[in-house]
Amino acid sequence: MKDVVDRFLEYVKFHTTSNENSNYCPSTQGQIELAEYLKKELETMGLEEISLKDGYLMATLPSNIEKKVPTVGFIAHMDTSPDLTGENVKPKIIDYNGGTIKLNEEISMSPEEFESLNKYVGQKLIVTDGTTLLGADDKAGIAEILTAIEQIKESRIKHGKIRIGFTPDEEIGRGADKFDVNLFGADFAYTIDGGELGELESENFNAATATFEIRGKSIHPGTAKDKMINAALIAGELSTMFPETQTPQHTEKYEGFFHIVHIQGTCDSAKVIMIVRDHDKKLFEDKKELCRKNSELLNKKYGKGTIKLILKDSYYNMKEIIEKKPEIVEYAKKAMENVGVTPIIKPIRGGTDGARLSFMGLPCPNIFTGGHNYHGRYEYIPVESMKKAVSVIVELSKIVSEI
Repeated sequence: MKDVVDRFLEYVKFHTTSNENSNYCPSTQGQIELAEYLKKELETMGLEEISLKDGYLMATLPSNIEKKVPTVGFIAHMDTSPDLTGENVKPKIIDYNGGTIKLNEEISMSPEEFESLNKYVGQKLIVTDGTTLLGADDKAGIAEILTAIEQIKESRIKHGKIRIGFTPDEEIGRGADKFDVNLFGADFAYTIDGGELGELESENFNAATATFEIRGKSIHPGTAKDKMINAALIAGELSTMFPETQTPQHTEKYEGFFHIVHIQGTCDSAKVIMIVRDHDKKLFEDKKELCRKNSELLNKKYGKGTIKLILKDSYYNMKEIIEKKPEIVEYAKKAMENVGVTPIIKPIRGGTDGARLSFMGLPCPNIFTGGHNYHGRYEYIPVESMKKAVSVIVELSKIVSEI
């Protein structure tokens, strides 16, 4: 059987950074190449009902027990974040004995800055060379799922029907766009896409994107008195109309926020793109309403049509769905405890494929991969945490078979 680390190191060779400016699905060729590679691996493993369409790869490990039990699914995504390149990843495995890790001649990672390192003294860590992200988000999830499935199959562990699914473009919010829930056919599933050892998440933000398109009036500055409307200045004014304490740098846990992710402009026109987040549905709606009110105020001040607001919901808090089926969180919690992992139950301060899939009819909590510092050059993952993730998937499959 393949080792989970060997699998992971093979998968990170594929350049699967997703591209939000692409209209294709998957958004990048590298994801197609990885999907085809994984499809061959699934065939070699002897899995059944293998399908690959639009970059969505699914397969089945058939039940080996007579009684009918729920079909459980395990899901991970193939793309990596556009925040930093995922091309030519050169991972390094180090024996971490504490202190600062030198990633390259210029970039280092210290426990003073990244306190989580202190938990892994004496363990092997997989780190970057400081020039790319690592790709544990979520190629570690893929490696852990396939390693667990292989262990279950080869060890003849008793289990019900297990479905696995690998999706494209999760990092740009499209991971569930073409996911066929009926074809997948699971009663519930788990995304293996969380962070540190023990993370178990069944809550996430409600999310929306607010795009403010600002139309100015460009007049020669020498004759602009009482005529010019400077769109760039209005963009700056708009950014001050939201509570300063409700920004990412001032919020944690269940606190929501407004976050400007893009701002550009000239005197003639400008654009502000803001993401709006809150776990609480009412507070989420209140935040969207503030976007509308601020647009109305500026239109009254500078003239009708100065600001056009495009407000679009992105995903919702999966708690609304999963709290109707609390036992699936308990199964995961029990699986972790059975293999010596302490569950860390907390809300996701972000989104996940599982959120959208839950509202599409597939309740889908999120389980750890073991990784830290996703989306950047300081990303790392402890080998022991990866192995524990494999053990949790195996144990969870056994628990479901006993329902």
